[in-house]
Amino acid sequence: MSNFLRTVPTLDISKFNSGEDNLVEEFSNSLGTSFNQTGFAIIKNHGLTEEMTKNLYATIKSFFDLDDNKKIKYYYPDLYGQRGYVIKGQEHAKGSSKGDLKEFFHIGNPVISNPKNIWPIEVNDFEKIGNETYLTLENIGLTILESIAIYLGLERKYFTEKVKGGESIMRSIHYYPLNENDVEDGAVRAAAHGDINLITLLMGASADGLEILTKDKKWIPIISEPDQLVINVGDMLERLTNKKLMSTIHRVVNPSKEKLNTSRYSIPFFMHPKPQMDLTCLDSCIDKDNPKSFDDMTAGEFLEQRLKEIGLKK
Repeated sequence: MSNFLRTVPTLDISKFNSGEDNLVEEFSNSLGTSFNQTGFAIIKNHGLTEEMTKNLYATIKSFFDLDDNKKIKYYYPDLYGQRGYVIKGQEHAKGSSKGDLKEFFHIGNPVISNPKNIWPIEVNDFEKIGNETYLTLENIGLTILESIAIYLGLERKYFTEKVKGGESIMRSIHYYPLNENDVEDGAVRAAAHGDINLITLLMGASADGLEILTKDKKWIPIISEPDQLVINVGDMLERLTNKKLMSTIHRVVNPSKEKLNTSRYSIPFFMHPKPQMDLTCLDSCIDKDNPKSFDDMTAGEFLEQRLKEIGLKK
């Protein structure tokens, strides 16, 4: 096991939820340190049940098993991929011209959703299961952000009103089966990228493939247990903290030749704030050794910029 992997801890979020000051501080310091050093952490005892996970993965598999002419009914280009189905190969990494070898389905906030969510009539209970999982992951994400606020010396609820009811997205991804003729030279399931948002919560993927780029420019795999969540820092949080918390480049590589003709499913939850949130670097994260690295920008402005860069908006 690499030194990098040993520095990505598995943390017990029940310590934070206990409300005991010493355990809250211990968890917050451990999480913040891991985000500072690697941009990643693994969380257990988070409240997302095995049944929820199993039900959602079964549901998205049912959707992606539909014929393309049925899935395309739920593709709305005018929504810039923020709700419903996004077709194979449309999204690409920033700076890449090759479309990723995936298709996906987006669910937004079921309580305050603008635009409204889109639900395939062909899949039973998609709305019920999708909404339940979304709200559970949002609550876990809000707890993670409370912990980060404590680590940064901010008021504990600093992020709450900026994020709750915001632009967070739950993405169900199908990395579809491939053959050698399908794969463009250099095309991969998800090219190297950083996430746009504040933090990402990843439910256990159905197969290996996630890799992260270390500080010494080596690609290494991240593998978690099925009942754990992988959490990573996104570009918005890196901007806000002036790189104190790092957004680590990651990718999903193609499987080995003998496994090309297999599917991989993954469900990340992208924690986005409301568009008006100010991403100006925090004064507490700027000093003579760490001068300000980013121009002032709102979350909405940054999201608009990045959606164009990755091919979801013209």
